Amino acid sequence: MSFGLKFNKDGKGCVSTYFTGNETMQGYDGIMHGGILSALLDTAMAHCLLHENIEAVTGELNVRFYDPVAFDSTMAIKAWIESSLPPLYHLKSQIKINDKIVCKAKAKFMQRDYNNAR
Repeated sequence: MSFGLKFNKDGKGCVSTYFTGNETMQGYDGIMHGGILSALLDTAMAHCLLHENIEAVTGELNVRFYDPVAFDSTMAIKAWIESSLPPLYHLKSQIKINDKIVCKAKAKFMQRDYNNAR
């Protein structure tokens, strides 16, 4: 799920974009569902790898939520590669609203093996 987002690469190996939610993304009334936030963080990390011409899948995803997010918030999403030892990649991502981190994630990605794809 890419949410139709276009990620921009900066000169420091990061990708970033903006996303605005809507009422269909609510968990509790008025609050963005945590699964949507998790998917946005994961998507950003996957796109970070794609911008480096690396196709990889998520093997482990750890998300930390700091504040509730209003469903219609405009969020700044950023991801970067923390370390790599191919075929394993460690990435981090974060979502900010008004320069405040509201959630962040770290993940392990494994480069795809097309020979064993089913």
